[in-house]
Amino acid sequence: MKKNYVSNATESTRMFKADWMEALSKVHFTVPLYIYVPVIGFLMWDALYRQGLSLISFAGYYLLGVVIWTLAEYLLHRFVFHFVPKAPWALRLHFIFHGVHHDYPNDAKRLVMPPSASIPMATVLYLFFSLFLSGGPLHAFFAAFLTGYLVYDISHYALHHFNFKSEFWKKLKKHHMLHHYSDASRGYGVSSALWDKVFGSDFIKK
Repeated sequence: MKKNYVSNATESTRMFKADWMEALSKVHFTVPLYIYVPVIGFLMWDALYRQGLSLISFAGYYLLGVVIWTLAEYLLHRFVFHFVPKAPWALRLHFIFHGVHHDYPNDAKRLVMPPSASIPMATVLYLFFSLFLSGGPLHAFFAAFLTGYLVYDISHYALHHFNFKSEFWKKLKKHHMLHHYSDASRGYGVSSALWDKVFGSDFIKK
């Protein structure tokens, strides 16, 4: 496939003229933990104690939330983040959301989603899931969905900046690095390669 520009610099290009907008586009990788761990804790407490969801039901909805997150991660990465539009304004938006990361994959402050984007997205997704679930089931499910998101975000940072001894993490890092440096049309899973195997977008083993 055509090789695009990839920088090995530890900082990326400026994206916004306004300083405040530029600041909002950068975030330390621990920030999502400060925001979403308390939210997850509240949702779990509400589902179990306020809504009175049984442990078995909670475990079932929680497992469903984790599975749906892994699928959402794959589908968003493949069909939204890697959709390349033609309109100039849409291309600009594509670069802001994902293109900049492929051009500057080592920029530590643009590896996790900034709250300015993740909070509105989480709100929309919560409202969407509330069309199908409510009360305790909704909160157990969404607590797991947000947990999956946190695992994805922190894993993404780690895959770019940590050296691993574990074979599991080594394989996952290789999977993601091939996506960046070999073939961006494969390897869309970040925290898991499961759906790449299911949908045939895994890297061909030679």
